[in-house]
Formats: sequence, structure tokens, C-alpha cells
Amino acid sequence: MPWRGPEEPGEVPSLGGLVGEWIEAHCVIPDMDHMGEPYRLTDEMWTFLLNHYRIRVDADPRRHGSAFEYRRSQLVRPQKWGKSPFSAALVCAEAVGPVVFDGWDAFGEPVGRPWSTPLIQITAASEDQTGNVYDALVPMIDYSDSLSPLIPDTGLTRINVPGGGSIEPVTSQARSRLGQRVTFVVQDETGTWTKSNGGWNLADTQRRGLAGMGGRAVETTNAWDPSENSVAQQTYESKSDDIYRDFLQGPPGLSYATNKADRRKIHRVVYGDSHWVDLDRIEADASELAERDPAQAERFFGNRIVYGHGSWLRDGLWDARYAGVRDGDAA
Repeated sequence: MPWRGPEEPGEVPSLGGLVGEWIEAHCVIPDMDHMGEPYRLTDEMWTFLLNHYRIRVDADPRRHGSAFEYRRSQLVRPQKWGKSPFSAALVCAEAVGPVVFDGWDAFGEPVGRPWSTPLIQITAASEDQTGNVYDALVPMIDYSDSLSPLIPDTGLTRINVPGGGSIEPVTSQARSRLGQRVTFVVQDETGTWTKSNGGWNLADTQRRGLAGMGGRAVETTNAWDPSENSVAQQTYESKSDDIYRDFLQGPPGLSYATNKADRRKIHRVVYGDSHWVDLDRIEADASELAERDPAQAERFFGNRIVYGHGSWLRDGLWDARYAGVRDGDAA
């Protein structure tokens, strides 16, 4: 039977709830004092999952690659929001969780199943950057009593998934692996992916591989320098309406670099419900960095698009230019 229809205003069909429940049942915190404890999603993460895994009302399980509302998604958040562990949890789900649309059940709810042979790449502009996610992924698997039997073969440079699948970190230099027909890709810190470091080609090549498999990608990044024309900027500015963009920004009209009270207001918004973040410590580091590089401080901690030479975009200019393009954006 088809989807049951909305039971409350604004409800849409999605595998996000099923995927989120799977993550919380299997994934654990990968490091620090709470290592090995159950990994719990924040409300912002749940919102991202519900949108990323949103299903078309007319979805056909025989064409699972086009069953989703969005081909790929972009998550823009400040430093230490939790993008790397969240990406690792997504990789776990894409490896052995119910992420492939498999039709509707007798109650009109969407059903998910695992990929039969998942091929997953964790990508970044450099080998050090791939470690952001991969180094969280391995302990997330190894310290989970329920997940480690499902993915028993973790290594320093590759994780083998039963049935012939794999998870591996990849950079723009790994040309022999970039043509693979991948099912899921994490593209980490795409705000640093530029033409000069091979980022443009890396993104294009992986998207072609995803298209061949009906696979999908998630970009994670800090706010970018608009003078660099990065992959993150291109994604955000794209006119394609089948890209989900989740870019949480502080109130306009506030001064980040020179006004401490304004800076704190921005931090409270952009760090949202990341309860593990100490905003006093963020303020201390951001304030010190702003003394010598205000643009970098504003991008990395304030989650705002700022030119690297320190000239701010006029308040509201960016949103005014691209108003109406990003209907799926989170508020």
C-alpha cells in the first residue's frame, strides 16, 4: 500500500526515524570520559536524519536510488558541534543499517533494509582530515557490544563489512579508488575543498560513482571563505532543489569580532543543543583568535560566511542573494 498520509501538519514519509533508532540502539560514544556509553542524537541531529532520509510519496522500491527526496545533504556547523561522531554514526548505519527504501508496510509506513554490498568512502582533502571521522568510527564499532559483531573486521586503513562491503578513508590523491561505484560517501570539511587541492574533481568523481549505484552523500563543513569557491560554497549556492541544506546561523546584525555580548548570542544559537560544548571555553578561544584573525574565528566558531582577508559580508547580503533557493534549509 502507499504512504498512509500525514497524521499531523507538516509530516512527511522518512526512514530517518528508523535510522535514528538504529543508531541509538547500536552506536556508542567513541572517546573521552563517556566512551562506550550509548550514543544519543540531539534534536538537531534527528531533524537532519528525518530530512536526509525523507522518502518521496510516490517512491518505488524497485528504483531505490530515486526514492529519496534529496540526492545528498549538507550540514554546516561550527567547530566541536559533533560533526565527526555524527558522521561516524551515519557510516555505521549505511554499512549495516536499514537505509535502503524497501517499500511500504501494511500500515503505510516506509520500510528500510541494509545495502547488500555497501561501499563507503570517508573523504577529505588530506589524509589527516579523513582521520576526523575514521578515528571516531573505529572505536564506535569496537566498543559497541551489538555493533562489533555486525562489523567485526576493523583496521587502521580499511573496515571490511560482511558480504563483501567495505569502509575506507580516501583523499583526492587516491585516484585508483575514486572511480568506484560507491553507495555512501561522507565528504568532510568541504569548505576546504578547492580546485587547487583537487577538491572539485574529488567531489565530481564521487558523485558520478554514487549516481551509478543510486547512492547518496553527506557533506559536513564549517562555514567557508567565499573567496575560495569551495565545494561547500558551490553546494550551498546550487540551484538544484534535491539537495538538503542544514546551515544554522545566528541572528543577523550582530557583531562577532568586536562585541562580546553579540558573540555569545551567536554561539548560543549555532551550538544549539550540543550539550557537551562549554560555551565559556568556546568564547575564550574565539576571543583570542579574533584578536589576530577575526575572519577565521567567525567562520570556525560563529558559523558565519566571512572573507579570509577579514572583510565581512554585509548583514543579510548572502541570504538575500540566495533567498528561495534553499527551501529545505533548517531555520
